[in-house]
Amino acid sequence: MRIHFKTSYNHDIRLFPDRWSFLVYAILIVIAVVLPWVLDDFFLGEVTNVLIWAIAGLGLMLLTGQTGQASLGHAAFLALGCYSCIIFMEQGWPFLIAFPAAGILTGVVGTIIAIPAIRLHGIYLAIATIALSILADDIIVLMEPITDGVSGKFAPMITIFGIEIERWTTPDRFYWLVLAVTILCTLGYRNLLRSPLGRAFAAVRDSEVSASAMGVHIARTKAAAFGISCAITGLAGALMGFYAGAFNNETFSIVISITLLMMIVIGGLGSIHGAFFGAVVVAFLPQFLSMTKDFVGGGSVAIPGLETGVFGMILILFILFEPMGIYGRWMKIRIWFELFPFARKDMFKRQKSYLKTERLR
Repeated sequence: MRIHFKTSYNHDIRLFPDRWSFLVYAILIVIAVVLPWVLDDFFLGEVTNVLIWAIAGLGLMLLTGQTGQASLGHAAFLALGCYSCIIFMEQGWPFLIAFPAAGILTGVVGTIIAIPAIRLHGIYLAIATIALSILADDIIVLMEPITDGVSGKFAPMITIFGIEIERWTTPDRFYWLVLAVTILCTLGYRNLLRSPLGRAFAAVRDSEVSASAMGVHIARTKAAAFGISCAITGLAGALMGFYAGAFNNETFSIVISITLLMMIVIGGLGSIHGAFFGAVVVAFLPQFLSMTKDFVGGGSVAIPGLETGVFGMILILFILFEPMGIYGRWMKIRIWFELFPFARKDMFKRQKSYLKTERLR
C-alpha cells in the first residue's frame, strides 16, 4: 500500500496543481484561439489591449506583488522598451531580434537603476521611482535626435517570416502575436515562482530579516527582481507602441505608472491571475463608462477626470473591503464552497496583529 504525503509545496512546485486546473487553462487557451473568428475588429482590439496590459501587470507584479518592492516608475521602462524596439527596427533590425533585444536592454537598465534603489524601502522607494518616471519624460524630450521629442515616432510594420503584421490593417495577426507573447511571459513567470529564485523573492517580501537568516542575498535578489520585472515591462511597452501606432513622451506618463500599480492591487497582489483580472478592469472600464453615458443620454457631455475618479473609488473600496483583490475574493468563494457546510463567517477575518520581524524590516 503506497501512502502519498501532501505538503504545502506541492501547489507551488508543480506547473499545474491538478488535472482539473490543467483542463481549465487549456479551455481558456482554446477560447483565446477562437476569439478572432468570433469577435469583430473593435472588440478583438480591446482583448489585445487587455493582454498587453496583463503583460505589463506581470512585470510589476513580479516586483511589487512577489518581492514586495513598490514601484511607481514602471512607465519609464515601458517607454524604454517601446523606443528601443522601434529604434532598433529603424536601424534595420528584424522584429524577432529587435523585440527581445528591447526587453533585454530594459532589464539591464532596470538592474543598474536597482543598485542604488534597493537600499530604499516602502514609501521612499516609491518616491524614488516616481522621480524616475518624471525624469523619463524629460529625457525623451532632451534626446530629440533619437526619440524625435514631442513629435513622437510612428511604429513600423512588423514582418515575421515574410508575414506583415499591423494593428489596424491586420488586427487578427497582431492579436496572435500578443497572445503568443502573453503565454510565454505567463509560463516564464510561473516557472520562475517554482525556482529557488522565485522562493527567494517571496522570502524577501515576507521578511527580509528571516530571508537573510535563511541565506538569501537580499541585495542580489532585489536587483534580480528589478531586472526581470523591467525586462517583462519593456516587452509590454514595445507592444503598446505597436498597438498605439504613434507615441511620444506624453504616452508613457506617470499616470500610467499609477494605473499599473492600482491594476495589480485591484486584481490581487502576488498572483498571476491578479494581473489579468486587473488588466480587464483597466482596459474595459473606459468602454463601460462610455456605454453607460450613452445609455443615460449624456454621451455627448465630457466629464473631466471621470475615469480617474471611478478607478480611484474602486481602488479605495478594494483596499477597505477586499485587500486581496478580485482574485482573493474568488479564492474565498471557492474555499467556502469546498468547505461547505463547515465554512464559518469569521473564517477569513483579517489579522490586525503583525510579527516582530516585520517591525525590523
